[in-house]
Amino acid sequence: MSLEYPQDLRYLDSHEYVRLDDDIATIGVTQFAIDQLGDIVFLDLLEVGIAVSKGDSLGTIESVKAVETLNSPVSGTVIERNDALIESPEDVGDDPYGAGWFLKLRVDDAEDIEEDTMTADEYSALVEGE
Repeated sequence: MSLEYPQDLRYLDSHEYVRLDDDIATIGVTQFAIDQLGDIVFLDLLEVGIAVSKGDSLGTIESVKAVETLNSPVSGTVIERNDALIESPEDVGDDPYGAGWFLKLRVDDAEDIEEDTMTADEYSALVEGE
């Protein structure tokens, strides 16, 4: 099964994505992760105002199959949380790269993102091999 991954995003090997607009990082999970997890039943996301370091937990995503930790691809402070998804977590699969985002962070250092993330092509190669 071949999925498309937006070229303007960067990806973690743990299946989070990040979109950087100036110093704002929008973070969510990939369609591949959603497909692997199955029906999403619960989301637990950090509150606005919390500072995180790269690699820290941003919360958890729970499906009928598993509970997975969401990892932060950057260091920064949570400035927005997608409360609509917390109310209706099953909607994340409808538009994971649009309305299905989880958190927005004001990043401490935008160059952080390039360091430990993959391009869409690199991510696609990783998951096609799984």
